Amino acid sequence: MTAPREAAGRPRASRVAAIVAAAAIGLAGCTPSPSPTPTPSETASAPPTATETPTPTPQQLSEATDADQALPFFADVVTAVWATDQRFQGRAYIDALVQAGFDKSAMEVTYDESTVGNPAESIQFSVRWGDECLVGQVGPSTGDPVVAVMPGLATERCLIGDTRPIDW
Repeated sequence: MTAPREAAGRPRASRVAAIVAAAAIGLAGCTPSPSPTPTPSETASAPPTATETPTPTPQQLSEATDADQALPFFADVVTAVWATDQRFQGRAYIDALVQAGFDKSAMEVTYDESTVGNPAESIQFSVRWGDECLVGQVGPSTGDPVVAVMPGLATERCLIGDTRPIDW
């Protein structure tokens, strides 16, 4: 992005400095100055660096936030649940994501148990985010939690197969 041009080709910083200097000289005899007037370089704040990308908070998640921007926050919530004794319970992830501000009606979760009552080897859960999905997977066969942004399915869903009703 280029800076706006100033009249007569004069750089903006020097024009501002000239105005400040003229004002200071003109007012010097009129009013007492308890402290020196700061120069523009003293009052300017440092611009943010390109490497600063803060993780969004629930208040910052919105329709305008894309899935890649929401993923670090999603991952933080998943990691926090993984650190508890409820790490193999799908409901714990859904409840934590809802508490963090994600839309419960946009979520899916797989079953915690197999059809014969054994603990599931892994659990998947998702949040539909526009045309994409925030997807998490945890479980004994997974190791550490895995999170990713995946394309949404044409069915408006995120997960393939049978999922558990989120009716609580």
